[in-house]
Amino acid sequence: MEAKDRKVKTKLRRRILAAFSTVLFFSFLLVGVVFNFTIRMRLPQSELEYAILAGQAAQYGASNFAGSAVHVLFVLVGIMFVVAMVVTYFLSNSITRPIEQLGDFAAQLGRGEFALDDHDHEPKDEVCGIKELDELSLALGKSARQLALYDREQKTFFQNASHELRTPLMTIKCYAEGISFGLMEPKDASETILMETDRLSDLVTDLLYISKIDNITTAFTTGQSDLTALIRSCAERQRAVAAKRQIAFEFDFGENAITCECISELLSRAMDNLTSNAIRYARSKILFSCHKLDNRIELRVTDDGAGIDPEVLPHIFERFIKGKDGNHGIGLAIVKSIVQQHDGQITAENSQNGGAVFTITLPT
Repeated sequence: MEAKDRKVKTKLRRRILAAFSTVLFFSFLLVGVVFNFTIRMRLPQSELEYAILAGQAAQYGASNFAGSAVHVLFVLVGIMFVVAMVVTYFLSNSITRPIEQLGDFAAQLGRGEFALDDHDHEPKDEVCGIKELDELSLALGKSARQLALYDREQKTFFQNASHELRTPLMTIKCYAEGISFGLMEPKDASETILMETDRLSDLVTDLLYISKIDNITTAFTTGQSDLTALIRSCAERQRAVAAKRQIAFEFDFGENAITCECISELLSRAMDNLTSNAIRYARSKILFSCHKLDNRIELRVTDDGAGIDPEVLPHIFERFIKGKDGNHGIGLAIVKSIVQQHDGQITAENSQNGGAVFTITLPT
């Protein structure tokens, strides 16, 4: 942004200087034309005029004529200079005014005022016809809208997070007080406290992770990854949990490896979340598939459970939206954020044969 700002200022200085030079050039040109016309008007056009002029020159001297011509020249130069200064002043104001408006708007963003309700401060698509300034105005407007959306999402996120955190904390407090006053069996109460503590720990971990993904200053390293190997690795990490529930894993991959430019750490987390979600609802099996199509790659996780509640389905990827037997309502929101980081899309639907189908589409 700073380099672009310097480029804009340099171009503006050049334009103002060029405008001023142009006005001065035409001013002096006009002076020359007028002076030449004046001289021609004073030159004799006939022998009689020559005789009259010779008599005047003898009477008043040639110096008076030259002095009057120089006087006219200086007057014209002064007039043209004033005109040039006035034109340059208004021209420079017409250019610097939108710069001041953009500066005020940038200061407004710096103060954290992202809302664009005040249309007087919102940058217009075209400020003064200078390409760089118009691009800067559009960039500022886009940044303001993104920051306003991010600010609203963060406020909603923290409100929901505080509510989710309060529930296990209140449970832990109640059971701890029950032990303290001798109202509950310590063993049973401690088991509940440990369970709620684990739930609270998982929730905090998810909150920190989704905050890390949404952080606009966080930088991730991308690289080529084998998606089929990544999916198998995620499934292997949760095979023991699936085995306890007597759930089998099935794979539908092509013969060749499917590679993609991605952030393997984030994509692994997305597949872990989809796998754990499928284990929670599957009856006997989960199918993992990965195929490369014309200009995209499709990753799919399908379970044979009861499917997704039709009322929950349109909001399944929103934060803190929990289906039946859901955990925190953050896992699928994390998946969506990760997929968006890769310029991809994710969809959820119910299979005709029963069960839920989650499809991730990534660009090649």
